[in-house]
Amino acid sequence: MLERIESPQDLRNLTDEELRQLADEIRHYLVDAVSRTGGHLGPNLGVVELTLAMHRVFDSPHDRIVFDTGHQSYVHKLLTGRRDFSDLRKRGGVSGYPARAESEHDIVENSHASTALSWAAGIARGHTLRGETDRTTVAIIGDGALTGGMAWEALNSLADCEDRVVVIVNDNGRSYAPTIGGLARKLDGIRTSRTYENFLSWGKRTFAGRGPAREFLYQTVMHGKAALKGLIGPHGMFEDLGLKYLGPVDGHDLRQVEAALEHAKGFGAPVIVHVLTDKGRGYEPAEQDAADRFHAVGKIHPETGLPIEPSRFGWTSVFADEMLAAAEERDDVVGITAAMLAPVGLQPLADAHPERVIDVGIAEQHAVTTAAGLAFAGFHPVVAVYATFLNRAFDQLLMDVALHRAGVTFMLDRAGITGDDGASHNGMWDMALLRHVPGLRLAAPRDEATLRSSFRESLDVNDAPTVVRYPKGAVGSPMPAVRSVQDIDILAEHGTAPRVVVFGIGSMASTAVDVAGKLAAEGESVIAATATWVHPVPEGLLEVLGDAELVVTVEDGLTDAGVGESWAEFARLAGRTAFWSHHGVPREFLHHASRVQILDEIGLEASAISDATIARLN
Repeated sequence: MLERIESPQDLRNLTDEELRQLADEIRHYLVDAVSRTGGHLGPNLGVVELTLAMHRVFDSPHDRIVFDTGHQSYVHKLLTGRRDFSDLRKRGGVSGYPARAESEHDIVENSHASTALSWAAGIARGHTLRGETDRTTVAIIGDGALTGGMAWEALNSLADCEDRVVVIVNDNGRSYAPTIGGLARKLDGIRTSRTYENFLSWGKRTFAGRGPAREFLYQTVMHGKAALKGLIGPHGMFEDLGLKYLGPVDGHDLRQVEAALEHAKGFGAPVIVHVLTDKGRGYEPAEQDAADRFHAVGKIHPETGLPIEPSRFGWTSVFADEMLAAAEERDDVVGITAAMLAPVGLQPLADAHPERVIDVGIAEQHAVTTAAGLAFAGFHPVVAVYATFLNRAFDQLLMDVALHRAGVTFMLDRAGITGDDGASHNGMWDMALLRHVPGLRLAAPRDEATLRSSFRESLDVNDAPTVVRYPKGAVGSPMPAVRSVQDIDILAEHGTAPRVVVFGIGSMASTAVDVAGKLAAEGESVIAATATWVHPVPEGLLEVLGDAELVVTVEDGLTDAGVGESWAEFARLAGRTAFWSHHGVPREFLHHASRVQILDEIGLEASAISDATIARLN
């Protein structure tokens, strides 16, 4: 069946049995393909019937379909002509998120959550202003992403318009982990309402054996008959805003979902369709796993779901261990996460001291200002977040934390080039942004020991924000200093009175050592150095520079306005005349590929840097 689907139009004439067969084939294909490449498995297994129904009811791309976050768009890709997942999330292969370059059916490439409703509001208003009344804009948002403040700003706006928008709330009770907060309790109340369950049971008994009967039953409910509506449960959360609400609907019953979407499409104004789905549906290892291990996976054995290569001890694990140890020693340490408890390393603390971890949902802005409030109340909050997601809360860091001299520690996981998840996930912006924040101190540890020590130092700063950034993946070998000059560590030394100094920032320290070795092999006197605390400018910088003719900086953040440029500016103002050569990430969005491939492409590989340095010296 799947081989017959070239576009959504091919779904229109399929029978119920053919659709069920297609759904089964899609699930088998996803498990087989993603187990070979890695990717987001659980979310996509949960939206098979929903995506089929969506493409049968709406006419994409004439009707605009916007995925929030986008990691649940694999089924959508399969139904829109992209059936080759052999290079999923690899260079030249299908992206793990919607990508405009791949298909006219893909609208929003950004994989940051809680944005789809605002996109939909703008697109729909544009259609209205052009008089295109036959076009519907559809936004699919999970209950986890619905915890983001931006989603509620959009709902507030949508409630005051008459544009053709259908908001599908894909409610599986989870994001990376179970959805938390008042919204989760409200949705859970609807989802588990006894009257709702009793009503469904009555309908199934009454209409057993009658094919079209269940569709009729749901059509009756969707029309909002007062007597039946009262049985379903409380909907005031949306309807009090003035938004039409339909549901909850069994997201794995294709007839139910299609009936609900048809009614929503015909309403001609903003409508909420509440769809209940099961993350990991149809794949037993995922269905049996309570820890959301299958939200995103590496290469796995499809039969068991176990990883092919066990993960090595990673940066996140180092932080998790040190965070728990610090909390055991200090009762003022509190962790804050934005719906990513396990991925950022706060799960061990939550297990040991659940009252000392605050999960705010997908709401980074709220997380940062909450941290400012906790600091005012006498605590030392630790906000653990992916580096790319701190961009969303820059204003709060600047105006609520830094302006108020709040002692808040930010632990930036996945800093630098992450690769496979594409442009929106690379943590390449933080150092260029954060060095402009008054009073902020920034650390870029190079190994396990410096991560542990910089985190502990950050906890002792109570009058300014501190940031510790570290990359994705396994921790490399220890990199002890040959010697130290104040707060700069010399990692390798070739000759005396070096002509060249190579600085490696954070995870690029090992690259700096390799570059220095290659230059030494060419007969140059050179040292490789790094600093754990890279902003403000380390006090030992001028002494380390000495009489060097050329200074090379290597960082996995933006070259423009990065750490290297700030150090060079400091040296120039101090009267130093050495030439500087900066190597970092260009100011552009990077396509998905492996980290190694991207580093090679942008010239951050040791051989490329050493060749460029020799050419510069000559």
